[in-house]
Amino acid sequence: MVDKMQSRASSARVFRSRIPTLLVSMFATFASIYVAGRLWQDSENRVYLIKELDRIIGQGRSVISVDDTLKIIACREQHKKLSALEMELAAARQEGFTSMRSTEINGTDYKRRPLVVIGIFTTFGRKNNRDAIRKAWMGTGAALKKMENEKGIIARFVIGRSANRGDSLDRAIDNENRQTKDFIILDTHVEAPEEFPKKAKLFFAHAAEEWNAEFYSKVNDDVYVNIDALGGTLATHLDKPRVYMGCMKSGEVFSEPSQKWYEPEWWKFGDKKSYFRHASGEMYVISQALAKFVSINRAILRTYAHDDISVGSWFIGIDVKHVDEAKFCCSSWTGGAICAGV
Repeated sequence: MVDKMQSRASSARVFRSRIPTLLVSMFATFASIYVAGRLWQDSENRVYLIKELDRIIGQGRSVISVDDTLKIIACREQHKKLSALEMELAAARQEGFTSMRSTEINGTDYKRRPLVVIGIFTTFGRKNNRDAIRKAWMGTGAALKKMENEKGIIARFVIGRSANRGDSLDRAIDNENRQTKDFIILDTHVEAPEEFPKKAKLFFAHAAEEWNAEFYSKVNDDVYVNIDALGGTLATHLDKPRVYMGCMKSGEVFSEPSQKWYEPEWWKFGDKKSYFRHASGEMYVISQALAKFVSINRAILRTYAHDDISVGSWFIGIDVKHVDEAKFCCSSWTGGAICAGV
């Protein structure tokens, strides 16, 4: 009797010990089936997607990579942009340059970036020049705002402060600016002829931070600008990320202090007779990337005696497209010219 009871107890322990083992085996089996099913499903999905890609791009059994896909998308977008620009330019040639500077997306109006910010370099005692420019091509009030909104061209007079900060010269500029609202006043810059190159550096840095434009231009306050010709010309260079544009020259280096265009560091320029290639200082244009380069590196960019030489020197050692455009030669007002000196 005792033997029978011991036998039953032993059988119960064996049965109970087998239950966890069976459960683990069942769980493992179900897990294997689930994983295998998911892998098979994922495999089928991948095959389906590959076939769909093959069908869409029509390249047989080859599969296009993500990187290549992004490149194709970028190329298509660039092609669309260029096509739109060509249509804008064709219309501009017929009716005078007018660039629609906004676009509508889902009923909301989004402004495009300005085409160009023009800095007209002026100084104290030249209000007559400024008034002549306002009357001739820049406009004031509503006309100035219309040029900004319709053509994407922003024009401002650029001036520093008097060496005697807060004197009558500063007050006159502040009063004029309150009336016209068309100045960039560089508060940290002292207005002086020998400081013109530093003024150019500060202008490009300030303009690049203030406006997200395609281009930035420096113009003297005795130069008249053909806005339509400028807009049409710049529109043809939107595909160049780093462009430096103007009437290119390699003028003489003057080494004698008595000479008008004396260069104190004349000995740095090659044969000591001529400068490197650079745009004439009456008017020149740089693209956004170059303006940002100036802004970021303003503390270490060297300036020479003249602003045109200084600006040209900044772009010698970097990958920049120099565009020698005769339309920027302001010595005479010819057909299709962008500027003319007076």
